[in-house]
Amino acid sequence: MQLIKLYQPFFDANNWAHVLTSGQDWMMILTLILMECLLSVDNAVVLAAQTQVLPTKDEQRKSLVYGLWGAYLFRFIVIGIGTYLINFWEIKLLGGLYLFYLVYKYFYDVRHPQEVAQKEKAKNTHKKRHSKIKKHHLSLFWRTVISIESMDIVFSIDSVLAALAMSNNPVVVLVGGMIGILCMRGVAEVIIKLMEIIPELQTMAYVLISIIAAKLLISLPPLNFKVPDAIFAGIVFGTVIITIIFHYIRQNVHGKKMP
Repeated sequence: MQLIKLYQPFFDANNWAHVLTSGQDWMMILTLILMECLLSVDNAVVLAAQTQVLPTKDEQRKSLVYGLWGAYLFRFIVIGIGTYLINFWEIKLLGGLYLFYLVYKYFYDVRHPQEVAQKEKAKNTHKKRHSKIKKHHLSLFWRTVISIESMDIVFSIDSVLAALAMSNNPVVVLVGGMIGILCMRGVAEVIIKLMEIIPELQTMAYVLISIIAAKLLISLPPLNFKVPDAIFAGIVFGTVIITIIFHYIRQNVHGKKMP
């Protein structure tokens, strides 16, 4: 019975009608899509790279389609469980600390690129040695699909945790996540090019994660302070606009310094 209650909001027609007709909920959905796209560009590149081992374009396309449906199914399952777990303050505390860890790791990696490169090289060497020893019982196609699904699971946990910290309505989180996954797969190249033009967007995404983590932590006792969804969405989009303005101001300053 408890399991049925977890997923009941997904099958509540009134909840869906409210979400789809609420301007405030759509503002939060757009915020979730933006976060999903910005935080998942590297993930999309990794997934696309995984398909390159397949010999034909048709198999590459099929593997991504199967991976997409698998990502949707796993996202649905995780959101239901996460909606229940996120009500416990201990989970919120762990979630907030984990999000802060992601921010710390990102800025640490930025400051120590040589150390990161060495770790990545060692990891790739280990994978190559392991792949030579290991015997495969599945075809290359299904191994690729399973690999894509595994990556989706890892990526989904971070995204769902951040999303649940932003909204407590599972339908809002589901719609934002589903559209975000589709956008991640479909417009990854566009976002990559945009980040090449405005590289500060990636740093901005992790600044937003720190804000989300802070939002989660201040909702804990004894503070119990909840930031209204409309205000939080305004903070997110305001941060994006400020980042773009900052980029062009810095670009103009560097342009004037050039002889």
